[in-house]
This record gives sequence, structure tokens and C-alpha cells, in this order.
Amino acid sequence: MSHIIINVGRQLGSGGHIIAKKLAEKFGCKFYDHEILDLAAKESGFCEQFFERNDESKGFLKALSQFHLPHITTGSFYTPSFTDDRLFQFQSDAIRHAATEGNCVFVGRAADYVLRDFPETINVFITADHAERIKRVAERHECDENAAEKILRDKEHERARFYNFYTGKRWGHAASYDICINSSLLGIDGTTETLSKTISQIIEKRQ
Repeated sequence: MSHIIINVGRQLGSGGHIIAKKLAEKFGCKFYDHEILDLAAKESGFCEQFFERNDESKGFLKALSQFHLPHITTGSFYTPSFTDDRLFQFQSDAIRHAATEGNCVFVGRAADYVLRDFPETINVFITADHAERIKRVAERHECDENAAEKILRDKEHERARFYNFYTGKRWGHAASYDICINSSLLGIDGTTETLSKTISQIIEKRQ
């Protein structure tokens, strides 16, 4: 199989971003996490900050209220037809466009659903023990565990709502992915190595 597309879903604080980046290096893939927001912004004409405020959430109207309309676009204009769904479409178009250009690793943003018609995709979901996730979130945001718990709960609620709405599947549910793994069992490097071997076996079997 000459074309490799790996889609990585992840719980907050699971180390999914780091693992996905290591997989991209391992398989010689372009890496897309927040980078996809930049692509979507360029293709749509809307500023990247607008996509960031709506990242993996259905918050278009709330985000819109935080912008002065002249600063929303770089050549495009707001119309009543511009909705959450339109925003998702811009992002989906950017993901599909990137996927046609070469080997890719995508993090989140329902890429597994967006690229469902690409037979070469391998869909992964990374979890971790709750305590470990809280610790990572607290370190990242420089806050105590109570605040980290709230960040984790709120963010994952948005991710699940976003994913479930647009895919018709369940975020984090094993049936929605090809591989699910707990990074706490083997650590970041061990998880990356295990996924690399499994993905290599899948690629070999498909050839």
C-alpha cells in the first residue's frame, strides 16, 4: 500500500498528540493537528483564530459573538448560510485535500469519518488512566487538580459532542476505531512502538 493515512483520536491528557507526531516521523507522514486549522483558514478565507475558537466543538454562534465582523475574514463575508456545518465543511475539505497529497497523520477533528471513503486509513484511539491525564492537564495549564478536572471534563464533553454529531458514531467507543490503546500501560514510547508494529502489520496485510 503506497498511501498511508493514520487518524488518531485521543482523550485529553493521554499523550495522543505526542504519540501521533512520533507515528508521523516513523512512517514518513505529514503531521496535522492544529495545522489543519491553518489549511482550513487559507482555503475558506476566514482567519485561523476563528477556527481555533470552534476547534472540535459546535460553538459557531458563541465564537461569532466574540469577533467584530470586519476581522473575521480575509476576503470572505459572513452570510446567514454560514453555520457550524459550513465551518465543519471547510475543515473537512482541508483534511481531504491534505490526504490526497501524500502520507498523513491527522489528530482528532473527526478525520476518521471525513476520510471514511479512503480505503488506506487506519483509525486509532488513545486513552490513559484518569489520574495520569489529570496530572498532564494540570502541568500543561499550570493549575491544581480540581481545575484540571474541570478542563478535562469540559473539553472532552465538547469533543464527544462534536464527534458524535458529525459522525453518527460514539467518540472513544471501541467500535468506532480500528485500534484502541491505553498509553498508561506502556508509556509514550512503548505505546508508539506497539502502534507502529500493529500499523505495519495492517499495511502489510492490505498490500
